[in-house]
Amino acid sequence: MDCILVVNNGGLAVLGMEVPRYERIWLWFGIITLVIFLVVTGYMAFTMELHPANGHEKTVPPEQVLATAPFDKPGVYPLGNNQYDVVLVAQVFRFLPATLTIPAGATVHFRVTSPDVVHGIAIPGTNVNMMVLPGHITDFTYSFKKAGEYLMLCNEYCGVGHHIMMAKVLVQ
Repeated sequence: MDCILVVNNGGLAVLGMEVPRYERIWLWFGIITLVIFLVVTGYMAFTMELHPANGHEKTVPPEQVLATAPFDKPGVYPLGNNQYDVVLVAQVFRFLPATLTIPAGATVHFRVTSPDVVHGIAIPGTNVNMMVLPGHITDFTYSFKKAGEYLMLCNEYCGVGHHIMMAKVLVQ
């Protein structure tokens, strides 16, 4: 059955039937919501440079992760100007290194990969939440404003020892 939408004298009619007032209100509400969504998405894409991955991902062969720089020496490295590079390897049931020590207020650039299976990294109390795919390098930047001890957890099921996969982030 074909549906014909007719606009006449400011009212809507579908197949000759008048659309009730409340349905018109909800129809316009939906249209306005869609327009707002598209404007916000466009604003974020073009002014905040938030774009989906374009296929130029950084990768390393999974079987060579632990032999490839910088993942052959995971750890915390100062970059200067209160910025640090954290190189992590998420390996079955452990993170390398198991403890990270970072100064409070520092900007941390995480660089993470996995040599084996899909892992995740979540630090409760922060917005750090990354998915780590074998051989794919995941980058994430975060600034730890508050000193304390944070727990870094694997939040993607990675096998029978998933529940013991954790590390510490010491912010001093």
